Amino acid sequence: MNPSWDTIVLGAGAAGLMCAMTAARRGRRVLVLDRSNKPAKKILMSGGGRCNFTNLEIGPERFLSANPHFCKSALSRYTQWDFIELVERHGIEYVEKETINGLSGQLFCRQSSKQIVAMLLDECHQAGVEIRLSCETADVTRKDGFFLATDQGKLAADTLVVACGGLSIPSLGGSDFGYRLAEQFGLRVLPTVAGLVPLTFTGKLQGHFGHLSGLSCEVLISSQRAAFREDLLFTHRGLSGPAILQISSYWRPGEAIHIDLLPGHDSTALLLGLKRDHPRSLLRTRLATVLPGKLVQELESLLWPERGDDLLADWPDRQLEALALQLAKWELKPAATEGYRTAEVTLGGVDTRDLSSKTMESPVPGLFFIGEVVDVTGHLGGFNFQWAWSSGHAAGEAL
Repeated sequence: MNPSWDTIVLGAGAAGLMCAMTAARRGRRVLVLDRSNKPAKKILMSGGGRCNFTNLEIGPERFLSANPHFCKSALSRYTQWDFIELVERHGIEYVEKETINGLSGQLFCRQSSKQIVAMLLDECHQAGVEIRLSCETADVTRKDGFFLATDQGKLAADTLVVACGGLSIPSLGGSDFGYRLAEQFGLRVLPTVAGLVPLTFTGKLQGHFGHLSGLSCEVLISSQRAAFREDLLFTHRGLSGPAILQISSYWRPGEAIHIDLLPGHDSTALLLGLKRDHPRSLLRTRLATVLPGKLVQELESLLWPERGDDLLADWPDRQLEALALQLAKWELKPAATEGYRTAEVTLGGVDTRDLSSKTMESPVPGLFFIGEVVDVTGHLGGFNFQWAWSSGHAAGEAL
């Protein structure tokens, strides 16, 4: 069976479509296969439906990998500015997200993530890429090319690009197929775990967090390996929001996290100042001027239940100092994460030691791995999309 295509790309997501259009512009005959009935489902749901397609502050320090240097080559050769130029060329309006502390660097479509998908599909169409959806690949073999057994028949190509993502959000097509292919062809695969994912709690804490479900506040959150100042969101199962999603990629089961509920404040000076200036007030009354009132009520029942009705004048300074330390470094031990069901990304994956950082090609000639299936995971805020664009472009230029 002679190869019908120069390249087959497995996965019609961000990395796969970028790779396909890049290779096709260079004259390659490219076929993209995807098991889903729609292309780029993750793009469509990202950013609340407005797709945070990149970040102005791209740098290797914003990515996790067993080899932190691996991502540098692809990110430097197809940058956020290159993708922004593509977005602007298609007339897509975008905005930079604003936070309490100023602009964040995250870029979102002003209107809809559908515009990014339409742009990628248009680029693929103009370059002559064929895309086949609802196509399940059952088996891949190699002998003078790659041969695929699919539920739409047998297909062949000179080169194969694996861009079928990771295990995150299986309802959108996440699976282990890319990892199994890597192992089949002798590549190493590092252990995988859910990343950018809410944390869950049990027992008394879960009850308190449930009472606060839907409430958010800005915090400084830290683990043994990282710290982020972002918004935290309370849920019925535990904690979510940007702060939690960011720290989840660094958290390990059994470890504690620490939350500063008063970022930007000297908590000790604040509480002692409240006592000095408002001695006839209750702590919960004054603390509710700097924290959400509902949160203060739950904190009181957790941290100072016996003194809830004491006037600030009756609090010994040492007890206020001890409480200030708790508010500035609230130690919590999550039970688990919500897992791949709601995780935005998969940590780990195809070992970068078995890939070229310039081309994304494996030791098996003609076999490439790009995007989420590779052991490169970005922070929240457009970094994973930029890795998809950059790694996809690197492979597309090499095909």
